[in-house]
Amino acid sequence: MDLKANTTLYYDTFAEDFAKSTLPVDMSALYQRFLPLIPPCGNILDAGCGSGRDAKYFQSINHKVSAFDASSELAMIASNYLNIDVDVLTFQTFNESNVFDGIWCCASLLHVPKVELMDAISRLRKALKPHGVLYMSFKYGDEERVKEGRFFCDQTEQTISQYLAGFNIKDMWVTGDQREGRSSEQWLNVIVEKQE
Repeated sequence: MDLKANTTLYYDTFAEDFAKSTLPVDMSALYQRFLPLIPPCGNILDAGCGSGRDAKYFQSINHKVSAFDASSELAMIASNYLNIDVDVLTFQTFNESNVFDGIWCCASLLHVPKVELMDAISRLRKALKPHGVLYMSFKYGDEERVKEGRFFCDQTEQTISQYLAGFNIKDMWVTGDQREGRSSEQWLNVIVEKQE
């Protein structure tokens, strides 16, 4: 079974419902930790952008925004919402160097298997400018699992640390899920800065 293909198929199939359920979620508490680390009018990549909700906010405060998603259906929804071309890419095919002041990976890297996570984070690190900042969030735990057709790779403070070579850890904290009816679900949030 191809876990990544199944996960992408899930998002392609349920793209409109997923976008509708995530667009109204208030992410301001997370923005308040990430955005002070980004220069004014900074270049931000929303990697695994989903509906484009977060990229839209970054646009609204005058950041230069790029975005990609593995789901072609979500990329199309986000393209229309953001009025930019959203690329159809995976973390495993993404390849940029020294471009971004910040990269935002909200609930997206959690679909990358542990055996590929080091490479994925290394690719993101390469795409950051020196001292650029990366935000990531994962479901809290230490297992790999499939739930309702989607693959998840959960992380704790201890497990994620092994993937952070070349970064300084700026912030790491646990939050509840902001979506209605999901408050018992825990998320690990990580902000790291690229070392020169």
